[in-house]
Amino acid sequence: MKPMFLPEVENDPNASGPYAGMAEQMKAAGQMIPQIFHLFAFKPSVTEHLARFSQAIMRGPSPLSAGQRELIAAFTSQQNHCPF
Repeated sequence: MKPMFLPEVENDPNASGPYAGMAEQMKAAGQMIPQIFHLFAFKPSVTEHLARFSQAIMRGPSPLSAGQRELIAAFTSQQNHCPF
């Protein structure tokens, strides 16, 4: 994956929160790290609202099943050339 436009965010030594831990685990396992994890780890107090919003959209009550929502998100990501 290409590096972010903000390397200071991607390589922040003070990253914290659950996303920083997940990114470190993925890095240690040689896995690709979703770039949004870097943003969430860089400013956890600011992005916690985005994380809650995303979870509510993907997992909250809906006429669409969670699987259907995942499929829509995966298709959209593929159309945008963005790993899902």
